[in-house]
Amino acid sequence: MSARILLALLPLAAACAALPAQASDAHADPKPAPVAAPARKPLPEGDAMDKLRERLAEKLGATKAAPGNPNVVRVTARPGAEPAPAEKAAERAAHAAAPPPRPARPAPSAHAAHGGHWGYNGPGGPERWGELKPEFAKCSTGTRQSPIDIRDGVRVQLDPVQFSYQPSAFRVLDNGHTIQVNVAAGNSIEVMGRRYELLQFHFHRPSEERIDGRQFDMVAHLVHKDLDGRLAVVAVLLERGSAHPIVQSVWNNLPLEKGDEVGARGTLDLARLLPPEPQRQYFTYMGSLTTPPCSEGVLWMVMKQPVPISPEQIGIFARLYPMNARPVQSAAGRLIKESE
Repeated sequence: MSARILLALLPLAAACAALPAQASDAHADPKPAPVAAPARKPLPEGDAMDKLRERLAEKLGATKAAPGNPNVVRVTARPGAEPAPAEKAAERAAHAAAPPPRPARPAPSAHAAHGGHWGYNGPGGPERWGELKPEFAKCSTGTRQSPIDIRDGVRVQLDPVQFSYQPSAFRVLDNGHTIQVNVAAGNSIEVMGRRYELLQFHFHRPSEERIDGRQFDMVAHLVHKDLDGRLAVVAVLLERGSAHPIVQSVWNNLPLEKGDEVGARGTLDLARLLPPEPQRQYFTYMGSLTTPPCSEGVLWMVMKQPVPISPEQIGIFARLYPMNARPVQSAAGRLIKESE
């Protein structure tokens, strides 16, 4: 029972004490009834109880007795009644104990909506690669990143790269970032006393590398790996000119959908993708992958002599990937060697 009801019952209890005692209890002491004052006659039992119920209902804001049972009083809150101080304190305690409402969940940002997918513009562009996933952190924290603008190379007598390429079966993959050509085993290079197996090559437009600030129409990156898992990339610069037969063979087997891989019927003579001998001088430096996760410790060899590619062949790639080149990164004082 609330404090408000208890306070309301106090005057009623006093009123009840003034009423004559009732003989409804069979074990009550048989005392004679007190003599009533001549000026006041005691109320009949029924009238006294009715008066008591009416006064109680008036105090508590109750309705009349329930039909069929005159001893039941229905109590309702009085409209607009001010809660008693004790009730207010109880309400404040209950409100303090209740858990705070959950804040509304913020709408996902454009970056979060990107789902960690990287690209070359927008929320997943190169300036944000390092934030997309923990394993991409090197893209923003690395100190030996690629590509670079190749300047001030130290001219030395470099050993030529020994290419052991042969006609090979190949498969063409549109991986959503570039056109990649996966080649059969058996192609390799040897440089600085190490042998690296060719895994695949792919294209960028425009060239990611620059030489003394000059950027080329496209570039092909030939990715190799040695038995210890170390990577070596040969970059072949492509500039506008005549049609390139190796590039055309790749374009002839382009997948119709991104993510698809098409197995070609013929073979590629990979040596024809390179500049002709003896024009295979190169720049070399230590860098990274130019796409996430931007792993460092990659040996780079950029061929100094570009090879031709026709405007039509450039246009075919541009329809799929108008621009997929990472901006140049700081050389950060790295040693760049240039073959004579």
